[in-house]
Amino acid sequence: MGPALVTPYALTLDTGLRDLRAADHLLHELAGGLALPEDTFGCTHLLRGDRPRVVVSLSLPAEPFLRTTRERLTAAGRGDVSPGLPDGAGRAVIYPGAPALTGTMTVAELIARSAIDRVTVLGTPEPPRPGTRVVTRDHVRPQWQDGALVLAATPALGGTLVPFEAPDPTPCCADH
Repeated sequence: MGPALVTPYALTLDTGLRDLRAADHLLHELAGGLALPEDTFGCTHLLRGDRPRVVVSLSLPAEPFLRTTRERLTAAGRGDVSPGLPDGAGRAVIYPGAPALTGTMTVAELIARSAIDRVTVLGTPEPPRPGTRVVTRDHVRPQWQDGALVLAATPALGGTLVPFEAPDPTPCCADH
């Protein structure tokens, strides 16, 4: 599925967002409101520099979808729309098969049901076995790495894995 990252049918939307949760929400809102095709990739990208922020990108399957999406976003005044992707390391929120990644499934099932190319386990050089169970927590956010969509996971209880990114992370300094 790597070619979706380098598709010529991509755009970036900058609304000045400052956090990933808001960017995730925006991507889901856009996917529903714009009736995007199922093979769309919607990613978040962290921009650093003078004005750190999170932008979102949409990689669409064909030029007519790109043109229509760009026109609708521009007409709605949703933010700054620019052609292409801001970088090659987006964090995928909307991607083929994402809605099916709920509950517990094996690594092989996760890969077969979605656009995810592979799973890695933090702290281990070897990939997990295909039969290893993954507790998705209904929140699977793979990242583009060298043209492949890769899910980083961590070991959990009972020999299972969980996606590295938690669905409801505790904010830094929450107890202060």
